[in-house]
Amino acid sequence: MANIFNTKLSNEQATVAFGAAIAASCFARTTLYLHGDLGAGKTTFSRGFIQFFGHSGQVKSPTYTLVESYQLFAWQIYHFDLYRLDNPEELEFIGIRDYFTPDALCLVEWPEKGKDLLPEPDLNITLKYDGKQRAVQVKTKTHAGYELIERLKWN
Repeated sequence: MANIFNTKLSNEQATVAFGAAIAASCFARTTLYLHGDLGAGKTTFSRGFIQFFGHSGQVKSPTYTLVESYQLFAWQIYHFDLYRLDNPEELEFIGIRDYFTPDALCLVEWPEKGKDLLPEPDLNITLKYDGKQRAVQVKTKTHAGYELIERLKWN
């Protein structure tokens, strides 16, 4: 069972398209951890993922609110940005465990700030600068994550 997928994204449109491709492969509750430096494309990826399900408005990073929710089709999509989180215990105050439900697709930026309060991800997605493009590495962490990558239609 291969558990690593690598690709290159040439620009913002490719990053949005990759987010949509991952979304198109989701058929069950899915948790994605998004890793990368500031400006690496985590929110751009999230925009493609969320817009795939029909959201036509702006997708912004929930840096100050910690979470943005989107009810789209049969899914509740939660986009977390934990960058400004000072203490993982703050997640208890927002009821973090209530978000990871059977009908939820969860995108978590800066998951390392949530330490042991977050569930294991199905996929760890790391975006890094590589000149003018982005290098992306996707690591499967669960059987569901592996199946998602097997369904992925990319390049």
